[in-house]
Amino acid sequence: MATMTDVAKRAGVSVSTVSYVLTGTRPISEATRERVLAAMAELDYQPNAMARGLASRQSNIVGLLLPLTGRGLGATETAFVTGATEAARAAGYHLMLCPVGADDGDELQALATQRLLDGFLLMEVRLTDRRVELLRKLQAPFVLIGRTKNSTGLACVDIDFEQTVGDAVAHLVSLGHETIAYVNHSKASLASGYGPAKRTEAAFKVALKRHGITGVMVPTDDTAAGGRAAIREARECCPALTGVLVMNESAALGILAELREAGLDVPWDVSVVSMVTSAPVAELASPPLTAMTSPGAAVGAAATRILLERLGGGAGSTYEELLPCALEVRGTTGAAKKRKR
Repeated sequence: MATMTDVAKRAGVSVSTVSYVLTGTRPISEATRERVLAAMAELDYQPNAMARGLASRQSNIVGLLLPLTGRGLGATETAFVTGATEAARAAGYHLMLCPVGADDGDELQALATQRLLDGFLLMEVRLTDRRVELLRKLQAPFVLIGRTKNSTGLACVDIDFEQTVGDAVAHLVSLGHETIAYVNHSKASLASGYGPAKRTEAAFKVALKRHGITGVMVPTDDTAAGGRAAIREARECCPALTGVLVMNESAALGILAELREAGLDVPWDVSVVSMVTSAPVAELASPPLTAMTSPGAAVGAAATRILLERLGGGAGSTYEELLPCALEVRGTTGAAKKRKR
């Protein structure tokens, strides 16, 4: 692979002159510039991406701030990343995954001040998120895949959790279910102000009141074991329970297993709707999960598009785009079983 030194020798100039041609930081005569460019073409020299960006002070790289927990990335989370990556690539950008959470202020400050990244996408957003305030302070371009409590002046692309929960509850109500449990993310997620957990909690309460039915929310770890424990707790709290909403696909699989081992049939005895779930995961369950299918790829792509527009000088005012999940009925929901009076 040809180097800058090789180009300099072929063109009969110094290495610094080659650098000036690449970056435009100093004036170079047209004859010298053409000689350097010809040498590059002859040697098939590919300049380093960072060197290409020095003149414009752009690296054509954006960072995706995604805290990685012990459970890793599931198919649903991966869809957000894939959508963002493909949108960035289509625009000639690269996307770099940065495992930076709301409490990693020092690491984020180092990333932002080194100017290696043109802008940032933030995932796993809390209602009060320190990353937002830090990036505002550093005047770094960013877009949220999620929403804070007060999004004035921010660009946000998120799932419409209010409509998603409302549609899921309405589906169960239409099937005659009058007592519903919602298995949410963990207590720690709720306590930290994790946006999806808090917004769905509020939306569930609103939906119960709207339809005049009863229900209970049970927080649990995002694991199959957590799902098992949560459905046991929900059934103890509400013996008349016939419908379940669950936010995490791993917990959903645990719920199905626990109900089966308890001798209950899904959907004849209990109907289950998994929310913000990828279609491949829903199809793997037994029976296949009725799901509010996540628009993760579309959300990731839309957030990237907005960030790149702003990097290109687009408007920087408040922007909010909400995409609902789509109901896909499969094998885990059915008419509520008539109870003997």
